[in-house]
Amino acid sequence: MGILIRRDRNTPALRCENCASGTGLGMGKFKLGKVALSLSAVAFLASCATVTRGTKEALVIETEPSGAKVTLEVEGEGGARFCTTPCSVKLPRKYNVKVKIEKEGYKPIETTVVSAVCGAGAAGMAGNVIVGGIIGAGVDVATGATKCFKPNPLKVKLEPAK
Repeated sequence: MGILIRRDRNTPALRCENCASGTGLGMGKFKLGKVALSLSAVAFLASCATVTRGTKEALVIETEPSGAKVTLEVEGEGGARFCTTPCSVKLPRKYNVKVKIEKEGYKPIETTVVSAVCGAGAAGMAGNVIVGGIIGAGVDVATGATKCFKPNPLKVKLEPAK
């Protein structure tokens, strides 16, 4: 025996014709707006890390003294990006970043900013596994949404050249 739900002409509530009370699935009247709001909340809460955090992060680079030329090479992508400190560059989270810092009269510095799973990314993925399933978790891993740059900000004190 199936449940037949119909709308009464005199009330905006839905009614269950096959229920003992006749007022809606044994729960009384409920409004369509509340159902829509509830479904919207579930959809929002089921957002994965890709949606809530995005796939890019601003890498902040600061030097003492400021005014150093920075060359950034994102592993897995071709080409380089440039900025002068202090600077902030939005980069894909899923790759490590090679950083070269140069300023006239100072020793050049080369380092790597590592892309690693961080707390917020892990929490977003855990929620996705519970609510969104394995496909959403796979998307998070593939896009790098579970990762963040370490260290960020990158703070460097330049040494004078001899």
